[in-house]
This record gives sequence, C-alpha cells and structure tokens, in this order.
Amino acid sequence: MSDMVEKTLTALPGLFLQNQLGGPAASRAPFFSRLGGLIRGVTALSSKHEEEKLIQQELSSLKATVSAPTTTLKMMKECMVRLIYCEMLGYDASFGYIHAIKLAQQGNLLEKRVGYLAVSLFLHESHELLLLLVNTVVKDLQSTNLVEVCMALTVVSQIFPREMIPAVLPLIEDKLQHSKEIIRRKAVLALYKFYLIAPNQVQHIHTKFRKALCDRDVGVMAASLHIYLRMIKENSSGYKDLTESFVTILKQVVGGKLPVEFSYHSVPAPWLQIQLLRILGLLGKDDQRTSELMYDVLDESLRRAELNHNVTYAILFECVHTIYSIYPKSELLEKAVKCIGKFVLSPKINLKYLGLKALTYVIQQDPSLALQHQITIIECLDHPDPIIKRETLELLYRITNAQNVIVIVQKMLEYLHQSKEEYIIINLVGKIAELAEKYAPDNVWFIQTMNAVFSVGGDVMHPDILSNFLRLLAEGFDDETEDKQLRVYAVQSYLTLLDMENTFYPQRFLQVMSWVLGEYSHLLDEESPEGVISRLYKLLMSDSISSETKAWLIAAVTKLTPQARSSHVVEKLIQEFTISLNTCLRQHAFELKHLHEDVELMKSLLQGAQTCEDTVVDASLSFLDGFVAEGLSKGAAPYKPHHQRQEERLSQEKVLNFEPYGLSFSSSGFTGRQSPAGISLGSDISGNSAETGLKETSSLKLEGVKKLWGKEGYLPKKESGTGDKSEVPHVPGEGATTENVDQATTRKDQAQGLVQSTEEKERQLLASSLFVGLGPENTINLIIEQPGCCLPGVETESTKSFQYGVQMESPSVEGTLSGFINYQMMDTHSVRLEFSMNLSLLDFIRPLKISTEDFGKLWLSFANDVKQTIKISESQVALASVLTELQQKLRLHVIDVIGNEGLLACKLLPSTPCVLHCRAHGDAVALWFRSSCSVLSDYLSCHCQKLMETS
Repeated sequence: MSDMVEKTLTALPGLFLQNQLGGPAASRAPFFSRLGGLIRGVTALSSKHEEEKLIQQELSSLKATVSAPTTTLKMMKECMVRLIYCEMLGYDASFGYIHAIKLAQQGNLLEKRVGYLAVSLFLHESHELLLLLVNTVVKDLQSTNLVEVCMALTVVSQIFPREMIPAVLPLIEDKLQHSKEIIRRKAVLALYKFYLIAPNQVQHIHTKFRKALCDRDVGVMAASLHIYLRMIKENSSGYKDLTESFVTILKQVVGGKLPVEFSYHSVPAPWLQIQLLRILGLLGKDDQRTSELMYDVLDESLRRAELNHNVTYAILFECVHTIYSIYPKSELLEKAVKCIGKFVLSPKINLKYLGLKALTYVIQQDPSLALQHQITIIECLDHPDPIIKRETLELLYRITNAQNVIVIVQKMLEYLHQSKEEYIIINLVGKIAELAEKYAPDNVWFIQTMNAVFSVGGDVMHPDILSNFLRLLAEGFDDETEDKQLRVYAVQSYLTLLDMENTFYPQRFLQVMSWVLGEYSHLLDEESPEGVISRLYKLLMSDSISSETKAWLIAAVTKLTPQARSSHVVEKLIQEFTISLNTCLRQHAFELKHLHEDVELMKSLLQGAQTCEDTVVDASLSFLDGFVAEGLSKGAAPYKPHHQRQEERLSQEKVLNFEPYGLSFSSSGFTGRQSPAGISLGSDISGNSAETGLKETSSLKLEGVKKLWGKEGYLPKKESGTGDKSEVPHVPGEGATTENVDQATTRKDQAQGLVQSTEEKERQLLASSLFVGLGPENTINLIIEQPGCCLPGVETESTKSFQYGVQMESPSVEGTLSGFINYQMMDTHSVRLEFSMNLSLLDFIRPLKISTEDFGKLWLSFANDVKQTIKISESQVALASVLTELQQKLRLHVIDVIGNEGLLACKLLPSTPCVLHCRAHGDAVALWFRSSCSVLSDYLSCHCQKLMETS
C-alpha cells in the first residue's frame, strides 16, 4: 500500500508542473526529492513513535514555509501536496486549511487544481472555512474556462455547504444547457448531491432532470439515473410515466447501441444495466400494467447475459431481483429459478454466494423454492468459507417457522460458538433472540435458548435484547398460569447456574439473573429467600463483577430482604458497601440500610414484588415543566435529542477519520410483546424472518405445536410416497395363511443419492426438519392395484410371491416404502411382519428408445431445461466412456453420436420423458437437459455431476 501511495504522490508533480518554463524535469527535481524523501523515510521506519516524530518535524517545517510572506504560489502548491500526505497518515494539518482556500482563490489553473483538491480532502460540509470558498466557486462557475468550471462543479458535488446552495443553484441549472458534455454531466452530479442533502431546494427542476434523461450524451443520461433511482425509491407512483423511457434505454444498452467505450469485457454498459434494472424493479412492484412493459426487455437481458464473467453474473443477479420484485410472470419466474440454481450449484464461491443471496430474497415471495436446493443449502452449512456459512444462516433465518425453529436456532448457536468476530456475534444473537421469542414451542426451550444467547453474546450484544427479555418476563402473557410457569422455570434455571463452581458468566447475563431472582424467586416454594440472598452476596463479593452488575445485585438483595427472616447477610452487605469508594454502590447500600432499619416502611414499599401491580408512569415528565420553563427564562440551553447531539459532534470532527466505523442502532419504542432483538440485525435484504403467510404473534406459541422429538430422537413426518413395485415377501412357517396386505405409505425425505452413506442419511434427516412447513405439502400418493387382498393358504415350507405395481403422481427425489403383513399361525397366534425399503427417483427412470427425429421434436417442445458444465480430472475426456457411464448407471438410452456430441433420452415412469444433449470438449463435459418436468431435469443434472466426479 505504501508503494502505491509513493508512486501516486510521486507522479503528482509531473501532472502539476507540465508546460512550465524551464521544462518539467528541471522544475520537478527539488519537489520530487522532498516528497519522495518523506515517503521513503516514513516507509523505512520501524515504529509508530518514529513515524510520529518524523511527521511532526515535517509539519513544523511546512507550517513555517506556508506562513512566510515570501512563499510563492508555486511553493504553496508543493507544500499542499505534502500536507495532503501528512493528513492521509492521520496527523493534524489544520494550519494549512486556510492556505488551501487561498490557493484555490488566487492561483492559476494548476495551482487552483491543487487548492481545490486539498480543500475537498481537508474540509467537510459543515466546516466554517467553506464560507470563504463560496465566492470563488461562484466566480469559477461563471468563467469561460472549461477547466475552472469543471473544478468548481467538482467541489460543489463534494463538500458544498447546504446553506449556500441557493447562491449557486441558478448557475448550475444553466450548466445543464451547456454545449460541452462534461459540463452537463458534472452539473447533473452536483444537482444529485443537492438532492441528497436538501431535496426541497431542487424540487422545482424535475423537468430539467427529464431533459437530462433524454440527453444525447450517454454520460449525462447515466448521471441522471442516480437522481431518478433515489426519487423513485421515495415515491415510485410519481414516475410511472417514465417506465417506457427506461425500458427503451435498457433495450438500447442490451442491444449494444452505445459506444464501445462503455463496454466492459464485451458486456455493454454493465453498471448502466444494473441501475436501470433496479429502477424497473421499483416501478413494477405490485403494478401489473407497468410490469407488462418490461417483461420483454428483462427476458432479453437474461438471454444476453450468458458470458462467463463476473459482471454478467452481477447483471443476472439484478435481473432475478427485478423479476421477483415486479408483478410476476410465470415464464420469467422459471428462468429466474434456473439462474438461481446455476449460481447455487456452482463450485465457485462467489457465484454460490450470489445464489444464496438471491435465494434469500426470493424465498420471501416463494418459500417453497428452498426445497429445490435443500441438499445444497445443507452442504453450505459445512462450507469452509465463513461468508457462505453466514449467508446460509441468513437464508434459514428467512424460512424459519414454528415447525423448524428448534433445528435452525441450534444451527445458529453452533456457528455462534465457533465465531470470534464481534459483528457476527451481535448479528446472530439478535436473530436468535427474535426467533426464540416469536416461535418458541415451550417455556423450557425459550429460557434455555435465551440463556445460551446471554452466555455467548456476552457484553457485546445490544442492550435492547436484555431489556426486552426482562420486559417480556415482567409483562407476561394473557394466561397467568403460563406466566407463572415461565418465571418459575427461569428462577430454577438461574439458581442452578449460580450453583455451578468455577463458571464465568458475562456481566449482562448476571444482571438478568439478579433481576429475575429479585423479582420472582418468591414463586419458588422450595427455595428460601435467605438462600437466594446468600448466593447473590457470594456473587457480589467476587472480584470479576463490574460495578454496574454489583448495583443490580444490591437492588435484587433489597427486594428480597422483606421476605427474609435472617438478616445477618444483609447487615454484612450494608457494612461492606456503605464505605465503598463507588458513589453508586454506596448510595444503594445506604438506601438498603435505611429501609432495613424501618421494616414496616420496607414492606410497604417493596410489596409490589409480590402483587406485580402495574405502575403508572408519566412518560412525558410533565411535573418538570415548571423547572424547565424557569431554566429557559434564565438563559439555559434547550434540550437537544441524542441524535441531534450526535450529528453535531460528528460534524465537528475532521473529514479524514481513520478510525473504524462503529455499529449504530436506532432506538425505537416497543409496545406489547415484541422481539427481544428490538432492532433489525439482519442483512440488507428487506423483509421479516417470519414464515410467509403467518401473521406475527404476540405471545409464545405453546399450544398446537406438533411434537417433533421423542425418546428415540427426531420423529420424521410420515407422508404418502412412491414406489415402483413392492413384492410381498414369503412367509415361512407351518400352515401360515396371509390375511391382508395393508396399503403402504411413504415418507418424503427430499434427499439425493442412490446408495446412501451415513452422512447422506444425516443430511436427509436434517433437510426434513429444516424445510418442513415451506409451501404446499408435496406428498406422493401410492396407487396400488388392489388396496388389500385375501390370499389362499400356503403349504408348509413352500413359498409364493405376490406383486403389486405402484407409480408416482408427482416426482420426488427420495422416499421410503413401508408396510406390514398380518398372518395367522396354526395356534391362532397372530403375527405382524413389518417391512421398509428406500426408493429414489432413479428407481423410476427407464431408457426411452426414440429416433433422432423424435428427439428433435421433443427438444423443441420442452420449456424446462438445465445446463451444466462438469470438469473431469482427465486431460482429455472420452465421449464414449461418458456415454457408457450414463447408459449403465443412470439408465439413459444413447440415441446418436455426432462427432464429440451425444444425444440421450429416458423417461420417468409411467410416461414423463427427458432428453439430454452431451458434448465433450477438453477436460469438461457440457450437459443440457430438457424435460416437461423441472424436478426431473434438476435431479438428473445433480446425479450426472456426482457420477462424473466419482468415476
């Protein structure tokens, strides 16, 4: 990085001193030696202290030089570049700010350029010295020199004060009609800046914005899109009439009608396409008539963005986002789903991340889409890249419902235990707290989950999580019995945790414990107040407890003191903390002391702990109105809200701030029971994590929740399923007769793989629990020729087979065929024989023997297609070996082989065809599936990939 800075700043003198008398080399030598020597000296230092010493010496020298009356403008220009470098390193060079403004006012073109550059880097929009620059900007805007006008427009679009906008606004409006494209472009960007900081002052020139949109120069038109994107975000209904204009512009861009200099890697104006797609997505939201205008251009954008380059992937991502934002069209949705599938299944980490990001947004409109990629999503949970893991958890957060909340929260907690980054901890803790409050199946799980949140989140989580959890316990639900059960279990849980030896808990978790024990430990009959006070006192005397937590503990002891019969621990506490050096702790101790001396007063004040009566609070603090009025009359400053004070503090800081940005949380009021997270801690994609179609509830869901766990573990959901044919096994035994064959049922597991390893079975079980409750129930009914039959007796030691055919009503990846047989023994003893077998979609695949002509007809008639390129470890792929593998392992029929291309076909019983075009080139195989069933194409594509990787 230092080498890059050195090269950049070394090159600046050559730009600033061109065309000077005496030649550029002669004039550059002294300056180059000084700036280059400074950079080399800084980079050669081994400690921050040495750097600070060197820079302070340089700043002292520069301060003396710029303050000397004999310093010329040329020397001042050189000093400004060195001051910029010192300021970039984080050192204060404020003595040079006024000289930078003077240089911009008095110098020639090159000196003005350096002066404007220094001003834009040194000052911020609220800096008082900017007022001295207003007249210079106005004069330069009126200049006939294009360079001066450009410099003035540039500084206006960066750091111009809001109060001075009316002084330059008419001049900038005139520049929209300038003959030079660069002037019009910079004028549009300046107006965009004005719209961001003072939108009311540019409302009257919307007509001129429309002219800029239709400007003959592409750069001016592109600059105006920034303004329209901002305005349409705020009010899309006012710009519906411009939809045709945006569509026309996008058609021209996609069609390659723009100059070649706007192309990037043969992609026409990709950033312009992205801007237009975002605008169309906002205009077409919930508007069928407007959306119909953009269907064709979106289809064309998807079709043309097929180059394997990062920028085309960005365009495809925006296309998918736009398609799911506007009024839906089935054909476009299908293409968007295929595009997401390509991203998710890609081995490239960046594309996989894009796919997960798109899927996270899309499932808010179509939650069932996650079912198509559930195995890939589960694999991403164990991906080595932490970004993929985080985005997968974000996706699961979006599909959480009452049925899968236990499994998803468990996955989040596992990742939380592994993570060390503060931002990730804050983010995930907020999500877990929100899901636990919204979908908790029972009190025990809720308290245990929140304990894990407080233990792992520690003191870095947002305080709103703690306060809202305590508010939830205090306000309770509509059911008093449920409220008591929740509080009793919380008390039991915290007493158990406090009894554990050599265990460290975060300070905020201890604060939660102390508050709950102080308020509700009286509900626990088997625990005496003295025992609770002893535990709190032991904790209070620990050296690892902060002063703030000690104040919480003393408050809890104060609440419990009226209920305690013995007071020697309380007296010991009073004696310890009435002499504390901490003012807050000493005040709490004296309050406890005076209350302890008057038992009747203590009981009357603290009886609310038993009654839990609501306290009326004057939130407006109206009783202080007289005091405030008196203070204002005496000249006191009026109260300023926190956000206003924060803005003023930030405006007084320097522009070049090298400290990392902290997380900012916006406070909001909460009414009723809301999420303990209290704030949005999720990704930039909008939308709640609630299950689609379910309204947010205001209480813990404790009734009507299906039991998913038993003594044996997870109880898989039974549904009807598939099979090809089931053969009733023979029953050996003496005189056995078969009475009845019950109708078999299947369970849909939504997994992949023909031969299932232990790991694959675990993934299937995880999938069945993660994706339960998404979309409509996609069950597979088992159709049997005879639902039951009575068979003749079978002689001793003989066998007889009975076959029954079953078929799929709709494709499914995996299923289990199970059933039982009842038969009667000679001694009238009844026996039940159960059987179970796993079936996959591959069991229903059969070769489809057709001609090449029939292949062509089927290919043109199918709309569902999947493309995939598979890398092979061999340097040169043999097409014959690939076709043989597909024929033997996947039961595909080879129709024809033409050069390095092969045509194959199969069918899903009873009669769902699928055709495949296979092409071998180099070390890769390109597969293109087409079928009337999208699930079949995706399934075969996935199996082909596994087959190629293992063979």
